[in-house]
Formats: sequence, structure tokens, C-alpha cells
Amino acid sequence: MPEYLIIGNSAGGIGAVEAIREVDKDGAITIVSDEPYPAYSRPMISEYLCGERNLEQILYRPSDMYSRNHIDARLGKKVVKLHIDARQAELEGGEKIGWEKLLLATGGTPIVPAMEGMGKRGISTFTTLDDAKAIEALKGQARRAVVIGGGLIGMSVTEALVKLGLEVAVVELMDRVLGALLDEPASRLVETKLLSNGVKLYTDKTVKTIAGRGANDSIVGGVVLSDGQKLDCDLVIVAIGVSPRTQLVKDTLVKLNRGIVVDNHMATNVAGIHACGDVAEAYDYVYRTFRLTPIWPNAYVGGRVAGFNMAGKTTEYRGGTNANSLKYFGLPVVTAGMVNPPSKDGLEIISKAEGDVYKKVILKGGRIQGIVFMGDIQRSGIVFGLMRDGVDVTGFKDKLLSEDFGLSYLPESMRKEKIKAGSR
Repeated sequence: MPEYLIIGNSAGGIGAVEAIREVDKDGAITIVSDEPYPAYSRPMISEYLCGERNLEQILYRPSDMYSRNHIDARLGKKVVKLHIDARQAELEGGEKIGWEKLLLATGGTPIVPAMEGMGKRGISTFTTLDDAKAIEALKGQARRAVVIGGGLIGMSVTEALVKLGLEVAVVELMDRVLGALLDEPASRLVETKLLSNGVKLYTDKTVKTIAGRGANDSIVGGVVLSDGQKLDCDLVIVAIGVSPRTQLVKDTLVKLNRGIVVDNHMATNVAGIHACGDVAEAYDYVYRTFRLTPIWPNAYVGGRVAGFNMAGKTTEYRGGTNANSLKYFGLPVVTAGMVNPPSKDGLEIISKAEGDVYKKVILKGGRIQGIVFMGDIQRSGIVFGLMRDGVDVTGFKDKLLSEDFGLSYLPESMRKEKIKAGSR
């Protein structure tokens, strides 16, 4: 029986493995994943799709990582049920794997709304390498694509499809793209970039029906929008987002909210079971509550914290927040924290806009709550660090958006501490 069982082979699972091996060189580790591939970087599947990188170039770790760390990797195997009292995971086909310590790093499941015409050839989601391969297999027969969803996933696949030479239309329920990630001025800059690259935008709309191609109803031929418009297409990519993949612990003792509830050690309410990544509600230091923050770096750090604790080294998760560094059609974007606050009460907003450059910092009580840097992102890392560390920036807040903002603007005592920390 393995001492450590990890379900999930992405950032969180790899973070846990590496942490466990730092503490426990010999304990038996088993990783189970329903994907057949070594751990790869999901954010890079768009680069795989458009041919900028091959599989080897998007691997998250070298493929021999499993053998070097003495890991029993069960890739291409699906866990269908957990028997928590018996401490066993049941695989498709009936095989059972026991555990002493279990990590649930199961990630998210693509959100696919109810639409007439589902099941046709030419419909795909875009969260896995297999999704990218499925689209790749059809690209030679396609000229036009409709992307449903104008969020992170939707923008990523849109750019890849444009690079492949397809005509792309984006259908978004909100009144602007990246509405959950950016404020309105930043969204409009992205939209301008999309339009200048030939992308058609249909906001405030949904897809009601996916139509067939002429007499052949089994192949995608177009979509009908909620306002009755019909868009001809050969591909439909559903890129609305993901929901926590919690099916394994439903109707068990493991506590659920929107995701799996964990504490500052990434432990669930059931002894011996931890969770991390997109499936877990971990601490957000900006909102000061436990919530879903489904981004790659948080999954990895959360996995490391879980791994250390599973191996007996008590470690606390200091918290994460939504933070993304992106580039769409050459326009770099960094965003983090509370970008679209539900209320502006008690907040101070500093912003600067000029051409393709847009910067915004949201403050509360002298501390940074959110940032948007677009076009010019050179100083964003320093500002993000001040937000992450909870630094009171009152004394130099008017300098935060300066083109030359750096350590020299910080108070001397703080500057010395930053330099000291950087040299450790």
C-alpha cells in the first residue's frame, strides 16, 4: 500500500511530490491521472495548438521525473470512487489502491451550458492537451470558428486559432471580454486588439443552438445566438471556464462548499486527506477569506504546502490570490487581486492611461488590494510584491505608477529589508 496517494498530475500534484521528497526520500508515492501524459503546462496548450511548441516543450517537468523520484505513476487511469473508511481509491475496472495520506488535486471540469445540437463533430472544450489535439485534427478542414466565452480560456484559444489562419468569432455573455479579470478600460483595450486582428465580437449574447452543416446534422455548420443571429462556422470551442472537480468526495464526510474546504495546512476536515489547486477553497490574502483561486502558481504552492504536511513537516499556506500574467496579440497584461471590487467604499483608486498603456492600483487603508498593468508591465512585479506582503504604501503611493518606480522609492528601512531578503 502506498504511503502517499495523489490524485491529479498537474501543478498541485507535482508541487506535493517535490515537497514530500524533500522530507521523505523513501515513502511510497503513487500518482493517478486520467490523462496519459507526463505532467504538462496547461496554460501552454494554446502554444501547442498553433504549432509554436511541441509536447516536449510544454512538459511541466522532465518525463523522467517519476522514475527519478521513485513514483508509481498510473497515467491514463481514472479514479471513480473513494472508499474513505477503508482508505482506498477505486479505479475504472475495479482495481483498488490504498493510502495512508491522500491528496486530492483533481483540478476543474469544463463548464458546458445546455445548448441544442451538442454532440456534433467539431465541438470541443479547451482545458487539456487532448482538447488541443482534437482541434488540431480538425484545423485542416476548418475556416471559421466560434469561441463561446471571452474569459482567460476563450482568449487563449482565440489567439491560437487566429495564428492558424481561421476566422474567429467570440460570443460572450457579459458586455465585454475578460470581464471577471479586468476592469472596463482594460477590457476595451483587449477588445481593440482583438478587432484589429480580425476577431469578431458578440457580447451580451449566448449560443442557443449549434446547427448542422447542410443536410449533415452530425457535423458543425454554425451557431444560432440568443438574439436569433446565425454565425456560420466549422468549429465550436466551449471556453466558458471550469468548475471544481469535486465528484469524488460528494456524499462523503469531506466538507464541500463551492470547492473542497481546506485549512491553512491544505488539510480537509477528514484526517489524512488534503486538497489543493482548482478544486480547493484556499486562503485569499486580499479578500481575507477562503475561496477558489484557480490559477497555476497557487496550485503549485498549495501542493507544496500539502506535501510538506503530509510528510510530517508542519507548514502553513500564507495565502494566494488571483494573479495572471498574460499576452494577447502582443499586448502584455498583469492583473492581480481585487480588480473589480463589489463596492468602492473605503477604496482609493490610482490609474493612468495613455494609448495601449493602462495601469491601475486599488488601495484600502494604505495597502494595495488590486493591480492592473497593461502595455507597460515592467514595474508590476514590484507593485505586486508590495500587495502580497501587505506593505503600507501611503508614503509613496503617488509614485506607484511611475515608469521608474523601484526600490529607491521605498523608505530606507523597507529598502534594506527587501535587499536583505533578495540576497538570502
